[in-house]
Amino acid sequence: MKKKVLSVLLAAVMVTALLVGCNSGETKKESGGEAKKGEDLTFVVVPKCVHAWFDEVNKGAQLQADALSDQLGVEVKIDYRAPSKSDVAEQNSVMEQAAATKPDGIAIDPVDYEGSKAVIEEIQSQGIPVVLFDAPSPEGSGLTSVGNDFKEQATIAADKLAELIGEEGKVAVMQGFPSAPNHAERYQAHLDALKKYPNIEVIDGGIDNDNVEEAQSQAAAVLAANPDLKGYLNCDACGSGVAAAIEEAGKAGEVTFVAMDNLIEILDYVKSGTISATSSTIPQMQGSMAVLMMWQQSIGIDIPQKVDTGIAYIDETNIDEWIKTVSE
Repeated sequence: MKKKVLSVLLAAVMVTALLVGCNSGETKKESGGEAKKGEDLTFVVVPKCVHAWFDEVNKGAQLQADALSDQLGVEVKIDYRAPSKSDVAEQNSVMEQAAATKPDGIAIDPVDYEGSKAVIEEIQSQGIPVVLFDAPSPEGSGLTSVGNDFKEQATIAADKLAELIGEEGKVAVMQGFPSAPNHAERYQAHLDALKKYPNIEVIDGGIDNDNVEEAQSQAAAVLAANPDLKGYLNCDACGSGVAAAIEEAGKAGEVTFVAMDNLIEILDYVKSGTISATSSTIPQMQGSMAVLMMWQQSIGIDIPQKVDTGIAYIDETNIDEWIKTVSE
Protein backbone atom coordinates (compact mmCIF):
# COMPACT_ATOMS: atom_id res chain seq x y z
CA MET A 1 0.00 0.00 0.00
CA LYS A 2 2.76 2.42 0.93
CA LYS A 3 4.61 1.74 -2.30
CA LYS A 4 1.47 2.51 -4.29
CA VAL A 5 0.91 5.79 -2.43
CA LEU A 6 4.53 6.84 -2.89
CA SER A 7 4.36 6.05 -6.59
CA VAL A 8 1.32 8.29 -6.93
CA LEU A 9 3.08 11.07 -5.05
CA LEU A 10 6.13 10.78 -7.28
CA ALA A 11 3.94 10.92 -10.35
CA ALA A 12 2.32 14.07 -8.98
CA VAL A 13 5.74 15.63 -8.49
CA MET A 14 6.60 14.72 -12.07
CA VAL A 15 3.49 16.37 -13.49
CA THR A 16 3.93 19.47 -11.34
CA ALA A 17 7.51 19.85 -12.50
CA LEU A 18 6.39 19.65 -16.11
CA LEU A 19 3.68 22.27 -15.61
CA VAL A 20 6.03 24.80 -14.03
CA GLY A 21 8.76 24.02 -16.54
CA CYS A 22 11.34 23.88 -13.74
CA ASN A 23 11.51 27.69 -13.88
CA SER A 24 12.41 28.21 -10.23
CA GLY A 25 16.08 28.92 -9.67
CA GLU A 26 18.97 28.28 -11.99
CA THR A 27 18.34 25.79 -14.77
CA LYS A 28 20.37 23.50 -16.92
CA LYS A 29 19.81 24.85 -20.46
CA GLU A 30 21.41 22.22 -22.63
CA SER A 31 19.14 19.20 -22.92
CA GLY A 32 19.51 15.65 -24.11
CA GLY A 33 17.30 15.82 -27.17
CA GLU A 34 13.78 15.31 -28.43
CA ALA A 35 11.27 12.95 -26.90
CA LYS A 36 11.09 9.48 -28.38
CA LYS A 37 7.32 9.10 -28.32
CA GLY A 38 5.96 5.66 -27.57
CA GLU A 39 9.38 4.10 -27.00
CA ASP A 40 10.54 2.36 -23.85
CA LEU A 41 13.11 4.23 -21.77
CA THR A 42 16.20 3.10 -19.88
CA PHE A 43 17.98 5.15 -17.24
CA VAL A 44 21.29 4.03 -15.76
CA VAL A 45 22.24 4.59 -12.11
CA VAL A 46 25.94 4.31 -11.27
CA PRO A 47 26.79 4.57 -7.54
CA LYS A 48 30.28 4.71 -6.07
CA CYS A 49 30.27 1.05 -5.05
CA VAL A 50 28.20 -1.83 -3.71
CA HIS A 51 26.66 -0.47 -0.52
CA ALA A 52 23.34 -0.68 1.32
CA TRP A 53 22.88 3.10 1.04
CA PHE A 54 22.94 2.87 -2.74
CA ASP A 55 20.44 0.03 -2.60
CA GLU A 56 18.04 2.58 -1.09
CA VAL A 57 18.82 5.01 -3.93
CA ASN A 58 17.96 2.23 -6.35
CA LYS A 59 14.63 1.63 -4.61
CA GLY A 60 13.71 5.28 -5.10
CA ALA A 61 14.80 5.15 -8.73
CA GLN A 62 12.63 2.08 -9.31
CA LEU A 63 9.61 3.78 -7.75
CA GLN A 64 10.03 6.80 -10.01
CA ALA A 65 10.41 4.51 -13.01
CA ASP A 66 7.16 2.77 -12.07
CA ALA A 67 5.39 6.14 -11.78
CA LEU A 68 6.72 7.27 -15.15
CA SER A 69 5.70 3.99 -16.76
CA ASP A 70 2.15 4.48 -15.50
CA GLN A 71 1.99 8.06 -16.72
CA LEU A 72 3.68 7.61 -20.10
CA GLY A 73 2.29 4.24 -21.08
CA VAL A 74 5.72 2.83 -21.87
CA GLU A 75 8.17 0.67 -19.94
CA VAL A 76 10.69 2.76 -18.01
CA LYS A 77 13.61 0.62 -16.86
CA ILE A 78 16.38 1.27 -14.35
CA ASP A 79 19.75 -0.24 -15.23
CA TYR A 80 21.52 -0.25 -11.86
CA ARG A 81 25.28 -0.76 -12.26
CA ALA A 82 27.28 -0.75 -9.01
CA PRO A 83 31.10 -0.96 -9.20
CA SER A 84 32.49 -3.59 -6.84
CA LYS A 85 34.47 -0.94 -4.93
CA SER A 86 35.02 2.82 -4.81
CA ASP A 87 37.57 3.12 -7.60
CA VAL A 88 37.71 5.84 -10.26
CA ALA A 89 38.95 3.57 -13.04
CA GLU A 90 36.31 0.93 -12.36
CA GLN A 91 33.54 3.52 -12.15
CA ASN A 92 34.69 5.07 -15.45
CA SER A 93 34.63 1.64 -17.08
CA VAL A 94 31.10 1.05 -15.80
CA MET A 95 29.96 4.39 -17.23
CA GLU A 96 31.57 3.71 -20.59
CA GLN A 97 29.92 0.29 -20.79
CA ALA A 98 26.59 1.85 -19.84
CA ALA A 99 26.94 4.58 -22.46
CA ALA A 100 27.56 1.95 -25.13
CA THR A 101 24.01 0.69 -24.59
CA LYS A 102 22.67 4.15 -25.60
CA PRO A 103 20.49 4.74 -22.53
CA ASP A 104 18.20 7.75 -22.12
CA GLY A 105 20.28 9.08 -19.25
CA ILE A 106 22.99 8.23 -16.72
CA ALA A 107 23.00 9.29 -13.07
CA ILE A 108 26.33 9.03 -11.25
CA ASP A 109 27.65 9.53 -7.74
CA PRO A 110 31.29 10.23 -8.64
CA VAL A 111 34.15 8.72 -6.67
CA ASP A 112 36.30 11.57 -7.98
CA TYR A 113 34.73 14.04 -10.40
CA GLU A 114 38.03 15.24 -11.85
CA GLY A 115 39.04 11.65 -12.52
CA SER A 116 35.76 11.05 -14.37
CA LYS A 117 35.36 14.44 -16.05
CA ALA A 118 36.62 13.35 -19.47
CA VAL A 119 34.38 10.26 -19.50
CA ILE A 120 31.34 12.29 -18.43
CA GLU A 121 31.96 14.88 -21.14
CA GLU A 122 32.35 12.16 -23.75
CA ILE A 123 29.03 10.63 -22.70
CA GLN A 124 27.36 14.04 -22.94
CA SER A 125 28.81 14.55 -26.42
CA GLN A 126 26.85 11.47 -27.47
CA GLY A 127 23.62 13.24 -26.49
CA ILE A 128 23.12 11.17 -23.33
CA PRO A 129 21.96 13.27 -20.35
CA VAL A 130 24.15 13.00 -17.25
CA VAL A 131 22.95 13.92 -13.76
CA LEU A 132 24.87 13.79 -10.48
CA PHE A 133 23.35 12.50 -7.25
CA ASP A 134 24.67 12.63 -3.71
CA ALA A 135 27.38 15.01 -4.94
CA PRO A 136 27.67 18.77 -5.44
CA SER A 137 27.84 20.11 -8.98
CA PRO A 138 31.45 21.09 -9.72
CA GLU A 139 31.89 24.73 -10.66
CA GLY A 140 31.63 25.23 -14.39
CA SER A 141 30.44 21.68 -15.08
CA GLY A 142 26.84 22.65 -15.86
CA LEU A 143 25.71 19.35 -14.37
CA THR A 144 22.54 19.10 -12.34
CA SER A 145 23.07 17.87 -8.79
CA VAL A 146 20.46 15.91 -6.85
CA GLY A 147 21.16 15.81 -3.13
CA ASN A 148 21.11 17.82 0.04
CA ASP A 149 23.26 20.59 1.49
CA PHE A 150 26.17 18.45 2.67
CA LYS A 151 27.80 21.27 4.62
CA GLU A 152 24.57 21.97 6.49
CA GLN A 153 24.09 18.29 7.23
CA ALA A 154 27.57 17.95 8.73
CA THR A 155 27.22 21.18 10.70
CA ILE A 156 23.95 19.95 12.22
CA ALA A 157 25.69 16.73 13.29
CA ALA A 158 28.76 18.46 14.73
CA ASP A 159 26.72 21.02 16.66
CA LYS A 160 24.50 18.28 18.06
CA LEU A 161 27.50 16.26 19.20
CA ALA A 162 29.02 19.33 20.84
CA GLU A 163 25.76 19.91 22.70
CA LEU A 164 25.54 16.31 23.88
CA ILE A 165 29.09 16.25 25.29
CA GLY A 166 28.79 19.63 26.99
CA GLU A 167 31.01 21.35 24.41
CA GLU A 168 34.20 19.84 25.78
CA GLY A 169 36.35 16.76 25.37
CA LYS A 170 38.13 14.78 22.68
CA VAL A 171 36.23 14.14 19.45
CA ALA A 172 37.25 11.85 16.59
CA VAL A 173 36.13 12.66 13.03
CA MET A 174 36.24 9.82 10.50
CA GLN A 175 36.59 10.51 6.79
CA GLY A 176 34.67 8.58 4.15
CA PHE A 177 36.19 8.20 0.69
CA PRO A 178 38.50 11.25 0.67
CA SER A 179 38.11 12.18 -3.00
CA ALA A 180 34.30 11.85 -2.99
CA PRO A 181 32.99 15.45 -3.16
CA ASN A 182 30.15 14.95 -0.66
CA HIS A 183 32.34 13.11 1.84
CA ALA A 184 35.07 15.77 1.58
CA GLU A 185 32.55 18.56 2.03
CA ARG A 186 31.03 16.95 5.11
CA TYR A 187 34.44 16.25 6.63
CA GLN A 188 35.59 19.84 6.24
CA ALA A 189 32.25 21.11 7.56
CA HIS A 190 32.64 18.89 10.65
CA LEU A 191 36.07 20.40 11.30
CA ASP A 192 34.89 23.95 10.68
CA ALA A 193 31.88 23.56 12.99
CA LEU A 194 33.95 22.10 15.82
CA LYS A 195 36.32 25.09 15.70
CA LYS A 196 33.56 27.07 17.41
CA TYR A 197 34.10 25.07 20.59
CA PRO A 198 37.47 25.91 22.21
CA ASN A 199 37.22 23.10 24.74
CA ILE A 200 36.77 20.38 22.12
CA GLU A 201 39.93 18.65 20.92
CA VAL A 202 39.56 17.16 17.42
CA ILE A 203 41.55 14.05 16.50
CA ASP A 204 41.83 11.90 13.38
CA GLY A 205 39.02 9.34 13.40
CA GLY A 206 40.37 7.24 10.52
CA ILE A 207 39.24 6.73 6.91
CA ASP A 208 36.57 4.18 6.07
CA ASN A 209 36.67 4.44 2.24
CA ASP A 210 32.90 3.96 2.13
CA ASN A 211 33.22 0.51 3.67
CA VAL A 212 31.49 -0.60 6.88
CA GLU A 213 34.19 -3.14 7.80
CA GLU A 214 36.92 -0.54 7.40
CA ALA A 215 34.91 1.89 9.50
CA GLN A 216 34.73 -0.69 12.28
CA SER A 217 38.43 -1.54 12.22
CA GLN A 218 39.49 2.11 12.00
CA ALA A 219 37.20 3.12 14.86
CA ALA A 220 38.42 0.21 16.99
CA ALA A 221 41.99 1.43 16.62
CA VAL A 222 41.04 5.01 17.47
CA LEU A 223 39.09 3.91 20.54
CA ALA A 224 41.95 1.76 21.78
CA ALA A 225 44.46 4.59 21.37
CA ASN A 226 42.20 7.19 23.00
CA PRO A 227 40.57 5.84 26.18
CA ASP A 228 39.42 9.38 27.04
CA LEU A 229 37.49 9.84 23.77
CA LYS A 230 34.12 11.53 24.34
CA GLY A 231 32.64 11.80 20.86
CA TYR A 232 32.68 10.47 17.30
CA LEU A 233 31.51 11.84 13.94
CA ASN A 234 31.62 10.27 10.49
CA CYS A 235 30.96 11.44 6.93
CA ASP A 236 29.00 8.68 5.19
CA ALA A 237 26.59 5.80 5.71
CA CYS A 238 29.13 3.51 7.41
CA GLY A 239 28.12 4.48 10.92
CA SER A 240 27.08 0.94 11.81
CA GLY A 241 30.77 0.03 11.67
CA VAL A 242 31.72 2.77 14.12
CA ALA A 243 28.82 1.83 16.39
CA ALA A 244 29.89 -1.82 16.38
CA ALA A 245 33.42 -0.80 17.39
CA ILE A 246 32.05 1.35 20.22
CA GLU A 247 30.02 -1.55 21.56
CA GLU A 248 32.90 -4.02 21.24
CA ALA A 249 35.13 -1.63 23.19
CA GLY A 250 32.52 -1.45 25.95
CA LYS A 251 32.13 2.27 25.31
CA ALA A 252 28.39 2.45 24.58
CA GLY A 253 27.06 5.27 26.74
CA GLU A 254 30.57 6.69 27.22
CA VAL A 255 31.44 7.70 23.66
CA THR A 256 28.72 9.83 22.08
CA PHE A 257 28.32 9.11 18.38
CA VAL A 258 26.33 11.22 15.91
CA ALA A 259 26.13 9.42 12.58
CA MET A 260 24.94 9.91 9.01
CA ASP A 261 21.95 8.48 7.13
CA ASN A 262 18.97 6.23 7.72
CA LEU A 263 19.96 2.67 6.85
CA ILE A 264 18.13 0.20 9.07
CA GLU A 265 21.40 -0.93 10.68
CA ILE A 266 22.12 2.65 11.71
CA LEU A 267 18.57 3.18 12.94
CA ASP A 268 18.82 0.06 15.09
CA TYR A 269 21.87 1.56 16.81
CA VAL A 270 19.93 4.80 17.39
CA LYS A 271 17.16 2.72 18.96
CA SER A 272 19.64 1.00 21.28
CA GLY A 273 21.32 4.30 22.16
CA THR A 274 24.81 3.49 20.84
CA ILE A 275 24.19 6.15 18.17
CA SER A 276 22.72 9.28 19.75
CA ALA A 277 21.41 10.82 16.53
CA THR A 278 21.79 10.66 12.77
CA SER A 279 21.00 12.96 9.85
CA SER A 280 19.74 11.39 6.65
CA THR A 281 20.23 12.42 3.04
CA ILE A 282 17.00 10.55 2.22
CA PRO A 283 18.55 8.26 -0.44
CA GLN A 284 15.22 7.04 -1.78
CA MET A 285 14.28 10.60 -2.77
CA GLN A 286 17.68 11.12 -4.38
CA GLY A 287 17.10 8.10 -6.59
CA SER A 288 13.61 9.15 -7.60
CA MET A 289 14.54 12.75 -8.37
CA ALA A 290 17.64 11.72 -10.32
CA VAL A 291 15.45 9.62 -12.64
CA LEU A 292 12.92 12.42 -12.99
CA MET A 293 15.67 14.89 -13.92
CA MET A 294 17.18 12.50 -16.48
CA TRP A 295 13.79 11.99 -18.10
CA GLN A 296 13.00 15.69 -18.28
CA GLN A 297 16.42 16.48 -19.74
CA SER A 298 16.07 13.67 -22.28
CA ILE A 299 12.90 15.25 -23.70
CA GLY A 300 14.27 18.78 -23.84
CA ILE A 301 12.86 20.20 -20.59
CA ASP A 302 15.10 22.65 -18.74
CA ILE A 303 16.00 21.22 -15.35
CA PRO A 304 17.21 22.88 -12.12
CA GLN A 305 20.92 23.20 -11.50
CA LYS A 306 20.29 21.75 -8.05
CA VAL A 307 17.53 19.58 -6.61
CA ASP A 308 17.66 19.71 -2.80
CA THR A 309 16.17 16.53 -1.33
CA GLY A 310 16.46 17.82 2.23
CA ILE A 311 17.86 16.54 5.53
CA ALA A 312 16.06 14.31 8.02
CA TYR A 313 17.20 14.55 11.64
CA ILE A 314 16.65 11.34 13.58
CA ASP A 315 17.06 10.70 17.30
CA GLU A 316 15.22 9.00 20.16
CA THR A 317 12.18 11.25 19.66
CA ASN A 318 11.30 9.92 16.20
CA ILE A 319 13.31 6.71 15.83
CA ASP A 320 10.32 4.35 15.99
CA GLU A 321 8.64 6.20 13.14
CA TRP A 322 11.77 6.02 11.00
CA ILE A 323 12.36 2.32 11.68
CA LYS A 324 8.77 1.63 10.63
CA THR A 325 9.18 3.73 7.47
CA VAL A 326 12.44 2.12 6.37
CA SER A 327 11.28 -1.41 7.21
CA GLU A 328 8.11 -1.26 5.10
